[in-house]
Amino acid sequence: MVGFKEILVAVVLSFIFLVHWSWNRNSPVRIWPVVGMLPGVLHNIGRLHDFFTEVLERGKGTLQVRGPWFSNLNFVLTSDSRNVQHILSKKFENFQRGPEFREIFEALGDGIFNSDGDLWKTQQKSLHSLIKNTKFELAVQRILSQKLERGLIPILESCSVLDMQDVFHRLTFDVICLLVLGFDPNCLSIEFPNVSCEKAYDVMEEAALYRHFVPTGFWKLQRLLQVGEENKLRRAWETFDKFLYDQILLKHEKLSTKNAGKEEEFDLLTAFMLGESGEKSNRFWRDTAFSLLAAGRDTVAAALVWFLWLVATHPSVEEKILEEIKVKNMHTNEDSKWKIYSVKEMSQLVYLHGAISEALRLYPPVPFEHRASVQPDILPSGHPVGRNTKIFLSLYSMGRSKEIWGEDCLEFKPERWISEQGGVVHIPSYKFMPFLTGPRTCLGKDTAFYQIKTVAVAVIQNYHVKVLENHPVTPSPSIILKMKHGLLVRLSKRHH
Repeated sequence: MVGFKEILVAVVLSFIFLVHWSWNRNSPVRIWPVVGMLPGVLHNIGRLHDFFTEVLERGKGTLQVRGPWFSNLNFVLTSDSRNVQHILSKKFENFQRGPEFREIFEALGDGIFNSDGDLWKTQQKSLHSLIKNTKFELAVQRILSQKLERGLIPILESCSVLDMQDVFHRLTFDVICLLVLGFDPNCLSIEFPNVSCEKAYDVMEEAALYRHFVPTGFWKLQRLLQVGEENKLRRAWETFDKFLYDQILLKHEKLSTKNAGKEEEFDLLTAFMLGESGEKSNRFWRDTAFSLLAAGRDTVAAALVWFLWLVATHPSVEEKILEEIKVKNMHTNEDSKWKIYSVKEMSQLVYLHGAISEALRLYPPVPFEHRASVQPDILPSGHPVGRNTKIFLSLYSMGRSKEIWGEDCLEFKPERWISEQGGVVHIPSYKFMPFLTGPRTCLGKDTAFYQIKTVAVAVIQNYHVKVLENHPVTPSPSIILKMKHGLLVRLSKRHH
């Protein structure tokens, strides 16, 4: 006689087998009982973006990722441009940041990155009016000129071997602090100082990635007990908050004097404070400042690092950039070699624009976007999503999609961005996604391009950059697409 226990075990095993078989029948990645796809993800954690790209290619652009049973790690992953357009444009109201996103990035508070609905619309409108202000454009040029002259030039002139990732992250942190707060932390100086607020920012960024890929209950328990990554996050958060609140108090003091609002002192936070009606709390200004700093620090630095590496490893591209600078009469003499060109002057450099666009396509600074559905829906790819379904848009994989870019999608070809008439080719934003698409399209796109072009011209025009032999270059599995081992290069001066 077969006992009840034996029957129960047989039923359970049969159920597990059927579920396992049905899940794996059409899945491009192995799904295991109980733990789901976790073994495959962990095995490829060091090359996570490329792993997801390969999986999405086998899955025709969309995959339902299954995490361990009873975890919150199930989500839809897509690089299908039809789905992207649907989620970020056509059905924008149904796909929001969502409560889980706000939990993961709770350090950002209620700033523009974390907000949805009316709060987001109000912040977006205010920021748009400030960025389109002529004072903002002049401030960007002034600050870049200042940081090149006092920060970048002395370092490049005195060091032949550098980690350009470190250099660019220091540069952009100084630039964004000056632009948002009117304060220079002087991270980029010849001593390479250890600046506490910059290091705290990096720790918070790492903690956000950690929260993405461990069960919510686990990191919340760590937060409750104040151990591990959550303890590091709390200490970094306190350090960064002190920095921000100190700056906000200085702003209030400055605004109470008659000298407030002078053009040479323009910064975004002061402009926000002058433009907002009604009394706002220091917490409001802290959240606003944090979001603005997050928008312009690591993204521009990451774009510069990958661009410089691609140019350094493609000599023909380097030569064409130098030739274009010469043809457009932007070559310089010894006295003015570090001149800062205007936005209009930079717009003449079409090939440079194409090279930067190619770098952004292959290595988008933000490799994935996170959304959550408000109501059930069916994506254009045919995949159903329920209420509160997490969706990750892989911008990294989109840049490597044959469906979007053709068979040569892995090649670095600035020419694909240049028309037969010599102008810049327009690619729909839902296919070229570094600046997103739809209502949440990045307001700082033009500013980012200008900063990247300015630093790129200054470096390439004056130095030949060579990556150190045998230096490994690989993307780090991070919120911002950094290089895992930095970018070690040797610089040699050009003779003008």
